[in-house]
This record gives sequence, structure tokens and C-alpha cells, in this order.
Amino acid sequence: MLQVNRNPAPEIFKVPRTPEKSPVNSGSHGNSFNNGPSPVKSPVKRSGENLSASSSPRKKRKNGEQLPQAKNPVALLNELRQGLTYTLEAQTGPVHAPLFTISVEVDGQTYTGQGRSKKMARLAAAEAALRSFIQLKDGAILSPLKPTNNVDFTSDEHIENEMMRRMSAVGNQKAIPEKGPVMLLYELFNDVKFECVSSDGHQHSRFKMIATANNTNFEGTGPSKKLAKNAAAKAALAALCNISYSPMQTQLPKSTVASINYSDKECPELAQTIADGIGKLVLQKFTEIMVGHEVYSRRKVLAGIVMTCGPDLNQAKVISVSTGTKCVNGEYISVSGSAVNDCHAEIVSRRCLVDYLYGQLMMHLNDETASDSIFVRPTKHGELYQLKDNVQFHLYINTAPCGDARIFSPHEEDATLGIDKHPNRKARGQLRTKIESGEGTIPVKNSDGIQTWDGVLQGQRLLTMSCSDKIAKWNVLGVQGALLASIIQPIYLTSIVLGSLLHPAHMYRAVCGRIENSIQNLPPPYQLNRPKLALVTSSEMRNPIKAPNFSINWTFGNAEVEIINSITGKTIHNKISRITKQSFFARYAKLISQLPLIEKRATIDCDYGEMKASVREYQVAKQELFTAFKREDLGHWLKKPIEQNQFSLPQ
Repeated sequence: MLQVNRNPAPEIFKVPRTPEKSPVNSGSHGNSFNNGPSPVKSPVKRSGENLSASSSPRKKRKNGEQLPQAKNPVALLNELRQGLTYTLEAQTGPVHAPLFTISVEVDGQTYTGQGRSKKMARLAAAEAALRSFIQLKDGAILSPLKPTNNVDFTSDEHIENEMMRRMSAVGNQKAIPEKGPVMLLYELFNDVKFECVSSDGHQHSRFKMIATANNTNFEGTGPSKKLAKNAAAKAALAALCNISYSPMQTQLPKSTVASINYSDKECPELAQTIADGIGKLVLQKFTEIMVGHEVYSRRKVLAGIVMTCGPDLNQAKVISVSTGTKCVNGEYISVSGSAVNDCHAEIVSRRCLVDYLYGQLMMHLNDETASDSIFVRPTKHGELYQLKDNVQFHLYINTAPCGDARIFSPHEEDATLGIDKHPNRKARGQLRTKIESGEGTIPVKNSDGIQTWDGVLQGQRLLTMSCSDKIAKWNVLGVQGALLASIIQPIYLTSIVLGSLLHPAHMYRAVCGRIENSIQNLPPPYQLNRPKLALVTSSEMRNPIKAPNFSINWTFGNAEVEIINSITGKTIHNKISRITKQSFFARYAKLISQLPLIEKRATIDCDYGEMKASVREYQVAKQELFTAFKREDLGHWLKKPIEQNQFSLPQ
């Protein structure tokens, strides 16, 4: 946080000898609050008499006594002691929340006042001086420093006071500054410069602007120069002043806040600079891996997972990058686990992470490479492998996940205030499904219920649970899946960073909040995970292009990007993808037969579905998750036809 010089050069405020005129409000509303003296020039005695000697307009009490009109302290003091000088003694506090100290000398005595603006500090100093030599009766005519009636809502004073009120911390959350990021940056720094360095990017980031402040460069992108400039200014304010324009800064509904069980040391929001860094890493990696595959760089949804091992983002690794918005066509559903059913970007990125986890466990098959793995071996036989300290995974999606997290209007009156006027609306929190070959979701209560293999082949639309629902599932069961749950402890996402459409209340409800009061009896080591949330400063705009029928995926360690036909679930060359159930089952069989300190099995004599069902704690936790949705009357989790898991390893 930047600090301002606490002893600036004295700043002198000369009060004119001739009082300035200011309009006096009249009418049935009573008192008005003026910044200058009354236009009526009447002599006022310099003794300790009651200030009601002023001849300004008065109202009468019921007993006939006249009430004086309110004046502000500076104007009254100027009438009593003309030619006073106000001096700025100090300015303390951070640059976005300064505290001014101003003094005034009256009759050889110095009086000081403090305030969040110079004007407020001047008023406080004047009031202190007045009270030192004037006896004020009940109903004193000094106007209050924080008026509650007849406020001029266009005045700088009101704007400053309101901004400070909005910026004050409430718990771990702050309100969004009311001034625009560019204007605020110019006010806080004298060396601000903006430069457009690129105008040939993709539609959502066509322009790239560089903001220079405090001798540091900050980048922002957007579909227009104005939006790119705003994004760069936001990035600068977040890094230099810890000022964020994220919707997470607004207060969530009280009911939601009360239900969030974050500890006092935790905050539901990921730091803005870290969120921006994660988003930038994923976007850069996407650009890098698509060199030579530009024809497949067209996308609507982009996702990726970043691994950090501490606060230094320079040490962060992009583990996976993916695109996609479609699901497999029912006629291509596979009986051998050779098709990728769900090609939505965030789901593919999670599968790429599982691919990475398998590779890290394989390193333990050789003692020479075991120390380079992110996993630590258990201390005794039968225990689970676990992640090394400080290893965390962050999910980036360029938009809110489909399903419950996206069922709101971004332009609702309350969209940026975190307020849900209809928390009990039936659509809130409902489990939803995607439909084959299309975009969007429908509530499970409107679906056809149990899915059968022959029904799907006959033409029944194949349904897949929404991304919001799957992320909620990961926040209970972990991202590692059932098979790896028999080898490693559950792995939970530390944060979810969005590129657009982050509504704090809806997002929190979708990924964990809707079941937190009903889920119970989870077997150790499973728990309800509450990931931190954030929105990047260079947010993406709505993209109305038609979604392509392909999905790309890349995992750390792979030389080439893989391109999947979303309709068939296989690669564009009709090959089996490296992230299919079949591929994972084969790697699991190798691990289970060779990995040190776990229960080894020479061969797997059961099918894929039976193997998953044998991981008892995982299945108990999954059943409790489904029951929690039922308790909340949010619908039943819809499963694929069971035949798709009834495949065995090739002999």
C-alpha cells in the first residue's frame, strides 16, 4: 500500500474578508446547510453572546421564540474573526483514503481539525475554535459535519464522504470505488500515461493498452480502446493501491455471509493481482500452444488450471489449457470408454489435470525421480499419497460455468450489488443438464429422468450434468476422480477465477453454498471445499459467434495440443484421446501393480465401473452429495447409461 508524505509543505487557505454569497434554501423543509455565510450582512458582536444575534432568516418555535438558520462553522467563524488563515498541517493514511489535519489560529490560540477531505478538516478546525469562546445553547445553529437532511448530492464533499463510506472495510470485503479507474488513477499519481501497443488481437482482446504509473507498466486488454484502458487502470490500482473493482468487493446478502464459514484469516476473494496473473498465464499459454493450429484457435469458452507453490507467480505452472462448449452426440456414446463425453472447457481441463496427476504418480515408480513429484509418499503401508506443502491448483474459466452459476441477468439492477431479491425462486440452485449438440442447460426436473442405452440410440437426447453441478461435486469429492481416490488424498481447488459474468452470490451458491447446510456425515478425508473467487480486470465481453464443434486440450509435459471432435468424442483424426476413461484405466492398472506402499494388485479382474465402486469412502461421500441435493429439493443427479462403464482392460 502506498503511503503519502506525512509532512507536506504547508498549504495556506485564505478566507476572503468579504463574505461570499451562497443561496439559502427556504420552504417547509427547515434548515439548509451552506458553505458560506448568510448573504444578509448584519453586525455580530464579538462577545460571548448567543450567536442568535444574527439577522438571518428565522423560524418560530411554538412559544414564539425565533429559531436561527443553520450555518456552517467556517462561515460563522469568519463573521466573528475576519482574515483567518487555515494551514494544512499533515496528510496521513493511504493514497486512496487520506486523513487531513488543518489548523487555524484565533486570538493567538491554535485549533486543529481532521477529516477525510480538506474541506471537512477545515470545518472541524473552525468548530473547535468556535466552541472555545462561544457558549452554545440547546438547538445550536452550527450545522452538523455530517448532515442528514437537505444534502447536496452533487457536491464534492458528499462524493468524497460517500466514497469513504463505501471504501471502508466490512469484514474482509470492501465496496467498489465510485470513481472510474482511469480518473482515480490520474488523481492518485502524477506520472500516469496510457499507450495502445496492439490492435490486432482476438475479438475479446483486440486492443492492448499499457498504463504507466509510479514507473511501472500495467497491461489491459479489451474489445475497445476504452475498455482496454479501464482494464489497465484497474490492474494498476490493484497492484499499487490494493483497490479492486471486482464484484467480489460488494457485500454478499446477509444470509449468504452468515452461511460462509471462512475463518477470520481467510477471505472469500482471491487477491486481484494473483487472479490477473492466473488469467494472463492461461491466455498466454493458449496463444503459445496454438501456433501452427490457428484454424482451431476459434473458441467461445477457454479454461485452464494453474499450479502454484507459494505466493510468487513467477514459479507458477500452467497445468492444462482447453476450449469447448459441446457434448458427445448420443449415437457416438462408447461401450469401451474410448469417447470423451463432455467437451466443455472446464471439464476437459479437469481431465487434463487428472492426466497430470497420473504422470506425477508414475514418477514414484523410480526412486531417482520420486523426489521431483508433487506427491509425498505415505509413511507406512496402506496410507494415501498426498500433495507437498503449498501446492495449490487454481481453475480459470473465461466465463461463468454453465448451469446455476450463469442463471442471472448481468444487467439486473442488483447484479453488481450481490443482492438476490428472489433467493427462494425455484430456479435458484437447481441441478441442471446440458443437452447433446447444443448450448445451454435445463433443470433436471424438466428432463426425461433415467437415461437408457437403447433409448439414447433410438434418439433420446443424451443429457450431461452442467458444469456448475460438476464443480460443486469436485468441491466435495475432489478433482482426482474415483480411481485415484484409492491412491491419493482428495485434491480440492484453491480458487476459481473468471474472465466474465462473476456474480458473487450466484457463483458461491452454485459451487458450494446450496448444499452447505444439508451435507453431513462425509467420511474422512472428504469435506466441503469453499474455493476463493475472483474476476480478472481484463474481463471478456459476450461473444455471439457460433460455437465450434471441436475442443482443444493441452497438459503440462505434452509437446502438442490435442484436438477433439466434440460430436464424436474422438480426435479429429478419429483416434482415442489421451484423456478418455480407457486411457486413465490403463494407467491406473499400471500404478496399482507397481506403486510403492499401496495395496498392490497384479491384475484388475473387474470392469471400470466395478473398480470405481470398490473405492468405498469415495462412493459414500458421493452418495451423501446426491442426498444433500435431494434434501434441498434441488433435483436428482442424472447419470449416464450404466453400460458405458461396463468395460474392461484389453487382455
